[in-house]
Amino acid sequence: MDIMQLLQSQVNNQLIGQISQQIGASEEQTNTATNGIFTALVGGLANNTASGDGLNSLLSALDRDHDGSSLDDIMGFVGGMISGTATGNQSNGMGILGHILGNKQEAVAENISQKSGLDMSQIMKLMPILAPIVMSVLGKLLRSNNNEPEQVSQNAGGAQGIDLASILMGTAKSAQGGAFGDLLGNVIGGVLSGGSSHQPQNTGGGLLGKLLSTVFKR
Repeated sequence: MDIMQLLQSQVNNQLIGQISQQIGASEEQTNTATNGIFTALVGGLANNTASGDGLNSLLSALDRDHDGSSLDDIMGFVGGMISGTATGNQSNGMGILGHILGNKQEAVAENISQKSGLDMSQIMKLMPILAPIVMSVLGKLLRSNNNEPEQVSQNAGGAQGIDLASILMGTAKSAQGGAFGDLLGNVIGGVLSGGSSHQPQNTGGGLLGKLLSTVFKR
């Protein structure tokens, strides 16, 4: 199991229907674009956390603003973002996008637009809705099995720690073989365009695989 699977498990048909109505698109197009945006965000996070400073910055944000509780009522969470009633950094999609993708947001949107059939304006509406979901999933994972940000940072890869950077990198590397692989290599770039010295751990089995299955079971 990887982060993409966890993200996709949160986005059911009802949620896709809600979002597709908001952006004025078909559910099929919205689903395709959603997968592309998730791929881009995971790739951006993998790039950012390849450095110690980047990982610590992410852990700090997760500890401060994203505990994963929004996933308990994801329809309400997304509805609040769509209606503009959601407040706080937890739902600040534009801010999250800026931290993860920086000035690559439009290039990412253009790539996804070409593959999904949605226009750029629809993609740009969709991205800030989905970005907080990514952070919520990571926040929930971080707190699973009583992990805390400092434990993840200090004990990464150990029996009691979660190597979040390696999980993200492993997921991104796997996604390079998918429909949006060129998005990671050519648009996101960085360590994903030429390999990384940070070797991903096996995210599909063993202790971590069981942990992911338990925490995110539906």
